[in-house]
Amino acid sequence: MTLPQVVLRPKRARPFYGRHPWVYPGAVASVQGDPADGAEVDLMSHEGQFVARGLYNSRSKLRVRLYSWDSAQSLDRAFFQERLSAAIRLRRDLLKLPQAGSACRLVFSESDGLSGLTVDQYDRWLVVQFTSLALHQRRDLLVELLVELLQPDGIVLRTERGIGQLEGLELQDGLLSGSVPAAPVIIEEAGLRFLVHLTEGQKTGFYLDQRDNRQAVARYAGGRRVLDAFCYTGGFGLAASRAGAREVVGVDVSEPALALARQNAELNGISTASFIRADGFDYLDSQVRAGERFGLIVLDPPKFARTQHAVQEALQGHARIQGLALRLLEPDGILATCCCSGLIDMPMLEDVLAQQAAAVQRDVQILERRGQAPDHPVAVSCLETSYLKCLICRVR
Repeated sequence: MTLPQVVLRPKRARPFYGRHPWVYPGAVASVQGDPADGAEVDLMSHEGQFVARGLYNSRSKLRVRLYSWDSAQSLDRAFFQERLSAAIRLRRDLLKLPQAGSACRLVFSESDGLSGLTVDQYDRWLVVQFTSLALHQRRDLLVELLVELLQPDGIVLRTERGIGQLEGLELQDGLLSGSVPAAPVIIEEAGLRFLVHLTEGQKTGFYLDQRDNRQAVARYAGGRRVLDAFCYTGGFGLAASRAGAREVVGVDVSEPALALARQNAELNGISTASFIRADGFDYLDSQVRAGERFGLIVLDPPKFARTQHAVQEALQGHARIQGLALRLLEPDGILATCCCSGLIDMPMLEDVLAQQAAAVQRDVQILERRGQAPDHPVAVSCLETSYLKCLICRVR
């Protein structure tokens, strides 16, 4: 069967021979065969050589998402079954995830060769996000395969903000298979239990990518007064409490998230943590003006930069909260500052921190440079999959 072809401009093929999965419109010279949005296409060099096979979308800035570099490989049921099986094997056989009653990311889009699909497992349920029109068109097949491979009690669809504009894809949260639990699911992480709403809240219900960072930060918490800014449902703060923090204050603007945080504290028998509804920026500023001090501060704000145009404003946001945190930390205090925007890399985050350290005249030593948990692997062919940065620092 002859597929429609997307022909590249001269000298634009090299990244795609290197298995980068995103083809932007500027790299395309012509489209031959009039493919429908979501259709399978062959990516060709300007000299007529096969480069890769992918899925087309005329409405997306990612004009073609690439999935196979084998001209004999159709993007059919067998292909998707193999990719899903490989992703599951990584977590199950190598990472030993998830344990019964725990949670992990099972499929991480480009990193697992399935650009536009994310699957998280929470105990016996799966939560799916589609960020590709073409994969959403194949949702029945993908759900069927997930049921076949994992036998979950239910599969829930969660949507990502702005995906309609980016992909021409209109989605609504809902049930794709099985049933959804009436109450929040309880998962366990490093001896702590957390309540997770599968149908509401940020991401797919919990920040699974920060799993190892929560434990890393907690190792510095013993005996300290801790501020967990942008705390969501209390992950960093409760880990610090369990590790021996003297007091934990969690701050978030979302009352539903704070309600879960308080329930999580009660669920784990933690009485040293309290949670306050406030804007993170405003709360940090108020504590500086009040002359308060903390021994450890965690800054884990939401994604400030979703587009390249927003990067400068996002860096200013990080600068502001870092500067306030540096003022609040007692001598030899610990700062954990995080950034989840893939458009801001580690050197950029470090440069902002250096500028703020100079501005407030504090010596800052980076103790650990950290990223996302290994169930969110980084594809060397698509370094954009390295998105989470976490710096753990001593502030003198």
